[in-house]
Amino acid sequence: MSKLQLSIAVGNYDRMRPLVDGDVQIDGVDPVFMLQDPEEIFFRAFRHADYDICELSLSSYSVKTAAGVSPYIAVPVFPSRAFRHTSIYVRTDRGINSPEDLKGKLIGVPEYQLTANVWVRLILEEEYGVKPSDVTWVRGGYEDATRVEKINLKLPADVRLENAPEGQTISGLLETGEIDAVIGPRAPSCFDRGHPQVKYLFDDPHQSASEWYRRTAIFPIMHTLGIRKELAERHPWLPGAVTKAFEKSKAIALARLSDTSATKITLPFVEDHLRAARKLMGTDFWSYGFAANERIIGRFLAQHFKEGLSSRLLEPKELFHPASLESFKI
Repeated sequence: MSKLQLSIAVGNYDRMRPLVDGDVQIDGVDPVFMLQDPEEIFFRAFRHADYDICELSLSSYSVKTAAGVSPYIAVPVFPSRAFRHTSIYVRTDRGINSPEDLKGKLIGVPEYQLTANVWVRLILEEEYGVKPSDVTWVRGGYEDATRVEKINLKLPADVRLENAPEGQTISGLLETGEIDAVIGPRAPSCFDRGHPQVKYLFDDPHQSASEWYRRTAIFPIMHTLGIRKELAERHPWLPGAVTKAFEKSKAIALARLSDTSATKITLPFVEDHLRAARKLMGTDFWSYGFAANERIIGRFLAQHFKEGLSSRLLEPKELFHPASLESFKI
């Protein structure tokens, strides 16, 4: 039997390199890897289902799954996770000194339903009492005014979502002071350029995120990994094979990161960062698998439904192929 030749679109992360470089094989698969930015992968996946296997926005995938129209079924592999206390950027001249000060403000977003923004809104509401209805949301591309919301939304009546003025970007609006803040997974370019009146909301996002983790034990999941449903149905062994291979690839990446005889990434004090992460979060701080992440996924899905993004409250297991929910033990 010849191997399946499958297209696989993922980000160029260290945890993917053993797979991309051929150090790890997916049983029965001859992969064609495409290393792309998340925005391109998600746009092509949710608009046209271009790939056989690909990274998926957890939020967009939840929208599609709740509606029963997702072309993909996920496995519990989580290529991207991030603390999103670094995702809120504010003007320094608007009296925004704490999260509560966001009430009544104009906040720009590249897309309302982005996974990072769902997590940020969960934090703002649960920790600081700032509800989605307390602000006015302005949707627009970071740097390209033609960016669209790739998922059709039906938001609660009390949530105000406006489009940015034609031809305007949310980075530009923040720079000129026409909006008060931006929330999103990337920094707006005016922040990266060191605009004197644009800063993080949290003065020390690392410390704020660490304190939040100690209270909640949540390391937010951003992306999961999807397989075209028709492939998974035709080849029932495939979800398990994919899950096993991606687990092995991540394990190799972490072993390499731990070997500091010659640092593997271009960042000083890697060993200190790694030691601090393990002290705070445990050895398996970037866990794959369903059991280790069911509670976190459940928290996300509850917020997602509460915000009106998913049409029904999903159970965490509904997101994943049954064959990927457990693995063999020796």
